[in-house]
Amino acid sequence: TPLAGTAPLDPLEFIRTIAVARITMPRAMVRLSAGREEMPETMQALCFLAGANSMFYGDKLLTTSNPQAEKDRALLERLGMRCATESGLATDAATKVELCTH
Repeated sequence: TPLAGTAPLDPLEFIRTIAVARITMPRAMVRLSAGREEMPETMQALCFLAGANSMFYGDKLLTTSNPQAEKDRALLERLGMRCATESGLATDAATKVELCTH
């Protein structure tokens, strides 16, 4: 990809980007997807607290691995969030979209 080999984005800058997306697009699905496996749980938690409200989960998203669904559910449970599967948005049976709410 064009960004391969570039320096990783500062985690706080990434979280601020999520917050700006939520503020500027209050009704949008701000989704965490590819690359979550490389994010610590604390960073994912801050992303949800900053305004992310959706995630892809499953074995693989295009060419990138995703965390295990059980691990995702455990994190969301610890955050006091619940999930509603939105199967109509999934592109295949192996990938599910989760809408996360408080």
